[in-house]
Amino acid sequence: MNTPAACSEGGPISLDPGETVALARARAGDRDAYAHLVSRHAPAALRTAALLGAGPDAEDVVQEAFLKAFLALGRFREDSPFRPWLLQIVANQTRNLHRSSGRRLARERTAWHQVRPLLLVGQHDADPASVALTGERRRQLVTALGLLSEPHRQVLTCRYLLELDEAETAAVLGWARGTVKSRTHRALARLQTVLDRSAHPDPAAAAPLEVSPDG
Repeated sequence: MNTPAACSEGGPISLDPGETVALARARAGDRDAYAHLVSRHAPAALRTAALLGAGPDAEDVVQEAFLKAFLALGRFREDSPFRPWLLQIVANQTRNLHRSSGRRLARERTAWHQVRPLLLVGQHDADPASVALTGERRRQLVTALGLLSEPHRQVLTCRYLLELDEAETAAVLGWARGTVKSRTHRALARLQTVLDRSAHPDPAAAAPLEVSPDG
């Protein structure tokens, strides 16, 4: 099974003229304008929180993130896009759920297992054989993602599940773009290794794959 196709690397993140107007109005205190931004970005914010480990607390995380974003609008750079900035706040809120690294790891694993069934829902297809094949590939991919280290799963989640480009991923995760590029490359290579191993299991190589957390 092949790994995901590459997403756009992206240059500077482009601005949406309509959103720029809404942001200007929101910064001036127009709550209706901010409500428009909330409605527009809530689905992506919820997916981000859930996929990055918020689990059942995703809605609370997103509500807190929108509140923090609203209170920080005065410090928001007018020449910056809203979505990456908001999703970075969502990602930070998700990481702050539990500061203990051991509890965080357990929570991230639990959250991934909760999100996993949602990722297994595929597109409708008229051809039953195609549906079966696509479903099997999706199951293999989601299972393999669950075996990766958290940084590798985070970068692939942002790039391929949330469909963020390189610049947006860097903004959301708070990493340098070079780190996003290198971790994406390593994560895809590791993902392919996991997929190959699941397709051709070798009893003699049954030890679990381990990845350095900063890889």
